[in-house]
Amino acid sequence: MEERRVRQILSSSATIDVTFQGTKVWIDSLSEDGKMATVHLKGPGEERTTVGIHDLEEVGE
Repeated sequence: MEERRVRQILSSSATIDVTFQGTKVWIDSLSEDGKMATVHLKGPGEERTTVGIHDLEEVGE
């Protein structure tokens, strides 16, 4: 995913489905350099992890 799209998703009030390695996640934040994002799994559990934005995919894109 491109940095521009991650920023759009973060600022959107709509629910936009995003996956990381086939698992649906919420994007929590974007790093200052725009290359990494902090995400957590949708559903129970709030464990957060940092991943490269190029590993994120928008569902239905």
